[in-house]
Amino acid sequence: MAAAETETAAALQAEVSALRMRVQELERENQNLAKAASSCTCRFKDDSVRSVAVASSCLYGSNPEARHNGKFHQSSPLEKDLSAPFYHSIISTENEIQRNRNVEGNGLPDDSSKRTKRRGRQDGTLSHCSKRLVALKVMYFGQRFYGFSSEGNTEPTVESEIFKALERAKLMVGSRKESCYSRCGRTDKGVSASGQVVISLYLRSNIKDVGGDMQNERSEIDYVKVLNRILPQDIRVLGWCPVPADFHARFTCLSREYKYLFWKGDLDILEMQRAASKFVGEHDFRNFCKMDAANVSNYRRRITEFTISACGKRSNNDELCYMTIKGTAFLWHQVRCMVAVLFLIGQGLESPSVVDSLLDITKTPRKPQYKMAAELPLILRSCLFDQTDFMCSSDASRSLTEHLNDQYHHYMLQAEIFHEALNCLPFPESNSLETLQKKRNHIPLLSRQTEPSYEERIAKVKTKLTDNLSIAS
Repeated sequence: MAAAETETAAALQAEVSALRMRVQELERENQNLAKAASSCTCRFKDDSVRSVAVASSCLYGSNPEARHNGKFHQSSPLEKDLSAPFYHSIISTENEIQRNRNVEGNGLPDDSSKRTKRRGRQDGTLSHCSKRLVALKVMYFGQRFYGFSSEGNTEPTVESEIFKALERAKLMVGSRKESCYSRCGRTDKGVSASGQVVISLYLRSNIKDVGGDMQNERSEIDYVKVLNRILPQDIRVLGWCPVPADFHARFTCLSREYKYLFWKGDLDILEMQRAASKFVGEHDFRNFCKMDAANVSNYRRRITEFTISACGKRSNNDELCYMTIKGTAFLWHQVRCMVAVLFLIGQGLESPSVVDSLLDITKTPRKPQYKMAAELPLILRSCLFDQTDFMCSSDASRSLTEHLNDQYHHYMLQAEIFHEALNCLPFPESNSLETLQKKRNHIPLLSRQTEPSYEERIAKVKTKLTDNLSIAS
């Protein structure tokens, strides 16, 4: 008899231990539920409350007084001992849900929304705001920039300064990739732009339904005014325009126009214009660019206009002129290479027929080595797009005009200071012997050493790629 009671007691004790472990597991689960309920929406919180109510009914029974007093309907001391921890967990869950309800009822944000907004403030993006795809028309003076693109570790660039301003103005709605960012083109170090549609990307918008009527833009953010207050003095936004979702700043561009300034000096403008006319049309310009065989295989481009005109400004008996070059697209350094060859022709060092020879890749498959024209006088004047009507508010336009006038007068004063310094020096006489010596030392383009052809470059790229794959394997 005693042995049977001992076995029964041992069995009960084992069952009690198992039940205690189960209660501890339920406590942990309810703690997790309480945490989850604090960040759920109202609908899910209501479901949690109903779940808690069901659990409470199981523990308290149907006696309202027992539920109010927090007493279980079981009378066994063992059952009370097992149920007490679970009861406290249920009560804490109910209290947590009630606190969250009170917070929502007061209209205060919960911790998760605070953290989201705090992260948005830190990285300059507001992903929860309304957004729209916008194209920005930008002007910049490239003297102090390492080109437009922010690729590599060179700073500053025009692109990096623009993104700093966008983030500071809290106009970004995500990362650069998430914003569907695209740029029309990349200018070299020192090159300026007076009207490039530099970028298109999604920006924060005041208009909730950007798919609705786009004509009424009075309530929209004044992107021009906001950005120009933050951007450095040598970068300015000229206008903005809402664009469709399939807009791409590079591939939607119909044509680009460049302008190159130069002093006439002793250049033969008529001979230069004869040679420039040979560029018009579709040609293979591999001998008039910096070849990038790894990324570019097609070197045919179309030039629609190439003219040389006088600016109407003179200084010290010299006349300022400019070249206008229009085309659908351009290769790397193409404009500066074409201008360099025209300068050789204008100096009488080359014949206009050299352009024909360099455009004939069967006759001249390798580019002769020659120095490009300087980058400072080159301006990307405009980029043409279809159905883009750029907007600029009257306030932003007035501020922009005042800023450019101030900058113009500032640099005119500097130019006058240099002009005054020149007047203090005796004007040198022209040296015809120096010009003659320069012609004697000139090596004709078609007789110079050449760079590797495209076929040789691409073969080298493939060999290098094969070697890298062999090493990796």
